[in-house]
Amino acid sequence: LVDGPTDSWAATFTQNKFPGSPIIIGRSRLSSGKPIQTLIINNKISNVCSGGDGVATSEFLCDAVAKQLNLSGGAESVLPSSTGVIGWRLPAKELAEQVVPVAVKDLQTESAYNAARDIMTTDRYPKLRSKTLSNGARITGIAKGAGMVEPNMATMLCYVMTDAIISKSTLQSILSEAVDESFNSISIDGDESTSDTTVLISSNKVAETESTEKELRDAVKEVCCGLASDLTRNGEGTGHVMRVKINNFPGSNLEARRLGRHVVNSPLFKCAVSGNDPNTGRLAGAVGSFMGKFKTDKSVDDVVMTLGGRTIFSNGKFVLEGDAVEKELSDHMEAAQQGEQDEFPKHQRFVEIGIDFGNGMGSAIILGSDLTNEYVAVNADYRS
Repeated sequence: LVDGPTDSWAATFTQNKFPGSPIIIGRSRLSSGKPIQTLIINNKISNVCSGGDGVATSEFLCDAVAKQLNLSGGAESVLPSSTGVIGWRLPAKELAEQVVPVAVKDLQTESAYNAARDIMTTDRYPKLRSKTLSNGARITGIAKGAGMVEPNMATMLCYVMTDAIISKSTLQSILSEAVDESFNSISIDGDESTSDTTVLISSNKVAETESTEKELRDAVKEVCCGLASDLTRNGEGTGHVMRVKINNFPGSNLEARRLGRHVVNSPLFKCAVSGNDPNTGRLAGAVGSFMGKFKTDKSVDDVVMTLGGRTIFSNGKFVLEGDAVEKELSDHMEAAQQGEQDEFPKHQRFVEIGIDFGNGMGSAIILGSDLTNEYVAVNADYRS
């Protein structure tokens, strides 16, 4: 922030029990309630459980940045993030002496695009979303993440910036709500990162009006949901994005979300989607598996499932008769297909899946990706 530190910031972090050192620092900064002025993000090495003192290494970098920028709040006004290979040491001295001065020199206020691009690792394209409120306040968000993505806030990093005047407590409420409905509702491969971080920060420039809080809440949610969709579509080797809508689930929204993740994380169903094969038995199998393990006392007699808007399962039976139906379902999946190595997405279509239990209050929308040869190739060679 060019105008000094701000108290108006909020964050959510991974719940992984082996968090990266920047996560430990971030939690400490957040709980202290102190203002921050600068975000520092490095890729390639995540500074997680490495040899030596990872926290001291991150703090060393924060101090180097604070000195280069002459920050009045010192290192404590810098919030660090790292992403990349787990277990490797961060070359702090080299970064502080060779990279930080160049990064500071390249700082600019014209666009967030360069930041969105430069935090990428195996991402195929930068992810950036923006929204303007009626009073002229702006919300801009950037994110990275392509693999090891099943956030549980908590490798996924997201930074949302605004100039709207808003209190710190309200910002935390807005962010937590938005994260639940966006980043906590996606899964690329079912693996929760050790570095997941989402930050919402305000420069407090544009005066609030009567409708600012509601507008800001809705706008942050829209930006985060858009970025969450981008992350899933940008997943390593992703050829299709599934959108699972669960309604009338006999349980909480959180449990409905868990069911959705169970479906999009099913290796068999992911492979079927990858091949444009409407193997609906794998979908039913995933739903039945979840209910049998976690909701044994709940009935599934009224469950209705749809694929591409067509009913495929009702009254305990599949509704799939004739080659025409099979082709219709396969065509729907093919229409949602994208190139596994595309630099930018060519469309925003989904493989649409509906699961309605008919007798509950829980609901959720979950995004997930298929499983392709490209995903295996990227992760087989990740460090080589």
